[in-house]
Amino acid sequence: MDFVLKEERGFSYIDEGEGQVLLLLHGLMGGLSNWEVVIEEFSKNYRVILPMLPVYDLPVLTTGVKTLAKFVHKFIKFKKLEDVILLGNSLGGHVALIYVLAHPEKVKAMVLTGSSGLYENAFGGSFPRRENYEFVKEKTEYTFYDPKTATTELIDEVYKLVNDRHSVIRLLAMAKSAIRHNMKNDLRKMHLPVSLIWGRNDKITPPEVAEEFNQLLPDSELHWIDKCGHAPMMEHPEQFNVLLKGFLNKIGA
Repeated sequence: MDFVLKEERGFSYIDEGEGQVLLLLHGLMGGLSNWEVVIEEFSKNYRVILPMLPVYDLPVLTTGVKTLAKFVHKFIKFKKLEDVILLGNSLGGHVALIYVLAHPEKVKAMVLTGSSGLYENAFGGSFPRRENYEFVKEKTEYTFYDPKTATTELIDEVYKLVNDRHSVIRLLAMAKSAIRHNMKNDLRKMHLPVSLIWGRNDKITPPEVAEEFNQLLPDSELHWIDKCGHAPMMEHPEQFNVLLKGFLNKIGA
């Protein structure tokens, strides 16, 4: 399915379907392709919006998770959205958490998958061998349970990214910001329904991270997807969609 990327007032975003808003937040190296199957399925009955986060476009000094949460707030205000359901993967989950803490009145519920915010094995504190394609390939495959999920196209994208000086500086700054910004003491303040959909074989935000989120969030449920790494909606999109549908039905969305 081909989605139209809209460009408006400095925002690039996908906006498909009608109804209750599902706002998708991608991860550090993520984008539209990560959420394709979710958008395709849920835009039949929901309004699914994915803003492209300016991970690589911020000034280095303001590159961080809090700045991305402010960007999301500007976007939500610009689109006049209310009562949104936030879905975040990896860094996108972290941004969702910061946003909910600052603007709980705007959010009906939240879905986190492989979210940072507590603890993560960062994609890499540095890229000592970023010119080495095999090294980048290994690092990209590490994200998934099945290395074949890392397509040549995806590996090429990551390789290009980490070999661009402008981008890699921001990537490392953003990764450090996420590690520094621990949300353990904030989670108890979030009284909205949360679904945690986690890969049982996630090596970046391992299962114990999901269990800790589940313990600390007042109104959360935890679902596992077997033989699955850090991006369940890419690796097992059908299972992810079934779990997401169940949660949306449960909260009457």
